Amino acid sequence: MSGGPLEGILVADFSRVLAGPLCTMTLADLGATVVKVERAGTGDDTRSWGPPWSAGSTTYFESVNRSKLSVALDLSDSGDLALARELARRADVLVENFKPGALDRHGLGYDQVSAGNPGLVYCSVTGFGAGAGADLLGYDFVVQAVGGLMSITGDADGEPTKAGVALVDVLTGKDATVGVLAALAGRARTGRGCRVEVNLLSSLLGALVNQAQSFLETGRPPGRMGNRHPSIAPYETLRCRDGLLAVACGNDGQFARMAAVLGAPGLAADERFATNAARVAHREELVAALEEPLAAEDCAVWQERLTAAAVPAGRVGTVADGFALAERLGLDPTTAPAGGGTAAPRHPAAYSTAMVCPAAPPPGLGADGERVRAWLADPQCPALPHPSREVPR
Repeated sequence: MSGGPLEGILVADFSRVLAGPLCTMTLADLGATVVKVERAGTGDDTRSWGPPWSAGSTTYFESVNRSKLSVALDLSDSGDLALARELARRADVLVENFKPGALDRHGLGYDQVSAGNPGLVYCSVTGFGAGAGADLLGYDFVVQAVGGLMSITGDADGEPTKAGVALVDVLTGKDATVGVLAALAGRARTGRGCRVEVNLLSSLLGALVNQAQSFLETGRPPGRMGNRHPSIAPYETLRCRDGLLAVACGNDGQFARMAAVLGAPGLAADERFATNAARVAHREELVAALEEPLAAEDCAVWQERLTAAAVPAGRVGTVADGFALAERLGLDPTTAPAGGGTAAPRHPAAYSTAMVCPAAPPPGLGADGERVRAWLADPQCPALPHPSREVPR
C-alpha cells in the first residue's frame, strides 16, 4: 500500500488556520490528495502569523499544511467560483471552517453540493455550532476561556491560564479526522456520504474527561490546582536541588517504592500516606515529607533512581528536551520532506504496514494553481497525484 490507505481520495480543503488544516494534513499523510483553496493575494491567515518566519512562509502555516496542493481562488469571481464548485463536485471529502451559512451563499453548502455529489463527506468545523452559536467567532483562546479549560489551568492563587499551544484547535482537528474517516467507512458500505459537524466547544468539553464528569456528578466546577491532580497524590511537580521533577504515583505500590528510593520507607506505612485517598487528604504534609529528601540531589539523579524502581518520574524539560528524548528512544519524532526542507513532527501513529506517505513541503500560495485550474477545466485530465510523488515542487 505504497500510496497509503487513502490513495485516490480527493480532499477539497476550504479551511484555514489550524483545526481544519490539521485534519486535512492528516488525510494527506495517509495518502489523500488535498487541494487547499486559499484566498487570492493573502492565502491562509497563518501565512502571516510570524515570527517565527520560514523560508517561504511561517512556521505556523508549515506545521499543518505539508503534502498539499495550493490554488488561490476568489469566490466573488464567477470564473473562480465555477472552479470551486467543480472541485467540490469531484471531491470525496470537503473540509471547511467558514462562518455557518457563508458557503451556502456561493452554492457550496452541504445540501447544494451533495445534491450533485451524493458520495461526498462534507466536514464543517465551527467554533460553537451552526445553531444559536453560529454568529460567535471561534478562536481557540476564547474557547479555552469560555469552555472552562482556563479555569482549571494555572496555580490555585494565580489567574486562569491558557494551555501553551492552541490545544482546542488541535483536539477539534483530530475529532474532525475521526469523523471524516468514520464517514468514509460508512460510505464504503452504503455508497453515500454525509455531513460531519465538529465544533471547538464540544471538542473541548469532551476532552475535559474526568474533570467534566466530576462536575456532572457533583455539580461543583473543579478549580485550578497548578500541577497537582485532584484525585491522585503524589501526582505533581516536586522540587529537587536544581529544579522540578514530575512524579506520577498512580497506585500505592508505586508510592511505597518511591518512599524506599528516597530513604524514607516509613512514609508508606504512615496512616496519613498509606493509601491514595489519605495522601490526597494530607497533600501538604506529603509534599513536605517528600521534598525534604529530594532537596539533597539533582532532578536527573532522582529521575534515574525512581525510573529504575518503576516509579513514573521525569525532570521538567523544554520542547528541545522532548524531541531529544524521543530521538534517544528511537521514536523518530520528525519527518524530512521529500526534496528537502525543514524537518517537521511526523504523523504520530506508527503502523505495521506502509500507511503514511512521504511528506512533501508545504505549498507556496497558489503554487499549484495553473495545473489545478487546468484539471478542473478538463474532465478528461488524469487525477491529481499526491504531492510527494512530484518533488521538488
